[in-house]
Amino acid sequence: MTSTLRRAGGFAAVGTLSLAAPALGVAAAAPFAAVAVLAAFVITDGPVFELFARPGDREDGRLNGLASFALAATGLALLATVPRVPMPVGVFVATVLAVTYGNLGAQLVTTRTDGPPVSVAGFAALGFPVGIVGQVVVGIIAEPTAIAATSLAAPAAATAALPAFAFVAACVTLVAALVRSVLHERDDPVVLLSAGLLAWVFDALVVDVGAVEVAAALVVTAALGFASYALGTASVTGMLTGVLLGLLTIVLGGFGWFVVLIAFFSVGGLSTKFRYDEKRARGVAEDNDGARGSSNVLGNAAVAFVAVVGFATSTRLSAGPVVGTAFGFAFAGSVAAAMSDTLSSEIGGLYDRPRLITTFQPVAPGTDGGVTWQGEVAGVVGAAFVAALALFLMPLSGPDEVVAGAVVLGGVAGMTVDSLLGATLEGDRIGNEAVNLLATLTGAAVSGGVALAVLPS
Repeated sequence: MTSTLRRAGGFAAVGTLSLAAPALGVAAAAPFAAVAVLAAFVITDGPVFELFARPGDREDGRLNGLASFALAATGLALLATVPRVPMPVGVFVATVLAVTYGNLGAQLVTTRTDGPPVSVAGFAALGFPVGIVGQVVVGIIAEPTAIAATSLAAPAAATAALPAFAFVAACVTLVAALVRSVLHERDDPVVLLSAGLLAWVFDALVVDVGAVEVAAALVVTAALGFASYALGTASVTGMLTGVLLGLLTIVLGGFGWFVVLIAFFSVGGLSTKFRYDEKRARGVAEDNDGARGSSNVLGNAAVAFVAVVGFATSTRLSAGPVVGTAFGFAFAGSVAAAMSDTLSSEIGGLYDRPRLITTFQPVAPGTDGGVTWQGEVAGVVGAAFVAALALFLMPLSGPDEVVAGAVVLGGVAGMTVDSLLGATLEGDRIGNEAVNLLATLTGAAVSGGVALAVLPS
């Protein structure tokens, strides 16, 4: 057994202390605080030191990695026991267990086959189920009558509880795997805190979640994520980001919202790959062989995700149908803008004689802000495609022509703003991801604004 694998097992053992949280109550942070003190000031050599020590720890003569991890767990434990607005204990336990056992799973598989996809698969394969089991155990310890809810004698009650457990465990696992991949699998405290805090937020937004809904969401998003990576349309981090956004879109919005979003990712990814060698020869191809990373995914979908969160929040707060409808139009408009911009760039880049959108002077292919009529037409068609999906699949009230027109208008507006920013600011001042974000924000604002102005309140 390698030292890395033994260390991961040791961290998993420390993470198991979180199961005592419901029994300890307000003292739930005490075990991790004690571990932090021991790691930082007491254990300086010996077998325990060798078990947990990383290369940098040996140079400093103390277990900095274990101490920082334990302090992060202490912080989450305190949040889970703060009066009035506490983090659910189940979220705390699921976070600690999913991260620690996920790391163990990643180390187990990488001892045989190395590589980021293998590591992510091992992380999810062990972290996700252990996160679910941890929540079940917490429920049994915290409430003895909950035993019936997790036994075969009461399948209906178990069915009602397990989907929520699976949703939390999936959120924790995906966020942790994503942050872990971005940080090159080193900074455990940041991984732990990010996963715990975001899972807390997502759990608070969910009003109700069914077994079929969660199961279908997990299967569909995981399958599409794997397909995007296998086809080379997304990197590992891009795949994880897309799967997380897809899962949250289904649970917080619905399957109709997800179809609209995944249509963009699918069509956009395939358009990037379309005649890729020719685009590369012309100097207009996306980097990384067209595989989109997390920054690209977020640049195109962050506004849509905020709209989903806004819709879920308005539903939870009973803000009324007008607010929910506005967020729905904002979501569709942002996706239409992303689709329109992507198709205009990927299709338009294949044609000669682009012109700068601000002066209409001829420019070289690939110039920021350069447009072709073929690309503009492709962008309008992309916006119309999103509008058609939104019209039939999303709860957007109003006459069909108004709904479709608002979404198409938002998509074209976002595409135009992207080109204008490309011609004026992109490059030295702002990057491509920021331009994408502003373009989708424009699409959301235009579609949402049209809906509020035209539709009856």
